[in-house]
Amino acid sequence: MANTDELTGYYDPINCNVRDFEACIDQVTRPENVPLAMAIEKNIPVYDSAKLQSALDGEGRRTVMAEWARVLHSGAGVVVLKGAYSDSGVLDEATKIYGSIIEREKQNSGGGADHFAASGANDRIWNSLQKLCEAAPDVFLHYFANPAISAVCEAWLGPNYQMTAQVNLVHPGGAAQQAHRDYHLGFQTADVSSAYPAHVHEVSPILTLQGAVAHCEMPLDSGPTKLLPFSQIYKPGYAAWRREDFRKVFEERCVQLPLSKGDAVFFNPALFHAAGANSSADIHRFVNLLQVSSAFGRAMETVDRDRMCRLVFPHVARAFAEGALTQNELAAAIAATAEGYSFPTNLDRDPPSNGLAPETQAAFFMRAIEEGLSEEQFCSRLTQMAAVKLAS
Repeated sequence: MANTDELTGYYDPINCNVRDFEACIDQVTRPENVPLAMAIEKNIPVYDSAKLQSALDGEGRRTVMAEWARVLHSGAGVVVLKGAYSDSGVLDEATKIYGSIIEREKQNSGGGADHFAASGANDRIWNSLQKLCEAAPDVFLHYFANPAISAVCEAWLGPNYQMTAQVNLVHPGGAAQQAHRDYHLGFQTADVSSAYPAHVHEVSPILTLQGAVAHCEMPLDSGPTKLLPFSQIYKPGYAAWRREDFRKVFEERCVQLPLSKGDAVFFNPALFHAAGANSSADIHRFVNLLQVSSAFGRAMETVDRDRMCRLVFPHVARAFAEGALTQNELAAAIAATAEGYSFPTNLDRDPPSNGLAPETQAAFFMRAIEEGLSEEQFCSRLTQMAAVKLAS
């Protein structure tokens, strides 16, 4: 495996080779590889949603989805669906509702934390999917009754995918993000990411599809997403994206496309990308970010890990205090007991902290043992953690 220690099979940021990365992004999108595209702009295939509608409603559906899957996997890694919403009226209705939600939430809490921007720099609505449904189920119905969006989700993830959404409103003067990859491994710290073997880095992107629906006109000066076509092909990218030489290449080679209201962009989460700077004088860049997950991202059984943690904690604490557990034994016991992943969660109540994701139950368990928390303190914190994860 390239850029891995052959004995361990892990991607090491130190061994990532920027020349190999550049070889990936030197590729070109050729018309014969995207015959259904209406155009290729800056290596990105662009599709006319209206012209594909009859195919998506009939026997041509799988042909369209197969082309999109190839582009997302081994092509440019990103597709643009022009006119994904032919009727912008539903977008206007949703925008108005989202605006009222933003104002209400700012009054109540001052605004929530973001993954890549300081709290307050943008306006963010976590779980805009459910909040739109609760505020106006009729608008929600027409917003998500979108065959083109459904088809691109199914093309990458297969049927029974799980939709989530987050509104991001970037005001004039809003700064650009740094280049990054996204969920799952992209939301982990460098140390956590490097703990996963190389084959998991290669699996992570096929579990999620990233999308964005433009709720307003988005010329280049409003800062549409900076994208680096073909960068998802570089397998060690989750280890490499924090390196300054890789980010330098990104800034030199990335592209941006202007979007019209109703357009949608979908990309492989392993694509190097970053929100652009909003240098416009008066455009408030309003995007609904769609993060769509594979139906397979679930465990086989429902397990009450909160109860298990409470039951086993005093035994672990005592054994640790007596020196009866090695560090590896302690880690193994906690891994079998506690939830080791931050998501899903309610990001309004449980925002990212100390990195890109909330503290996991397992990380807290380990910290509680090492810091000598009492059983009462441990259980009290578990109660708080469970409460903030509730959907409403």
